[in-house]
Amino acid sequence: MENSYRRLMRSTKDRRIAGVCGGLAEYLNVDPTVIRILFLVALLCGTFGFWAYLVVWICAPEEGKPNGNV
Repeated sequence: MENSYRRLMRSTKDRRIAGVCGGLAEYLNVDPTVIRILFLVALLCGTFGFWAYLVVWICAPEEGKPNGNV
């Protein structure tokens, strides 16, 4: 039986800082610029954007790393 679920992973191809926005955009199948703008708006409206980015950076494995493959 083949696993048909997707995993959120930080991007190594489309990264500016840590690959969080690129990985999230690939997971949601949207343009990475949209995700970056949403994080920026969340950051400007309070510190939620910073904390959300930091949590995903710490928790999401980088694609292509051994702990990122199932």
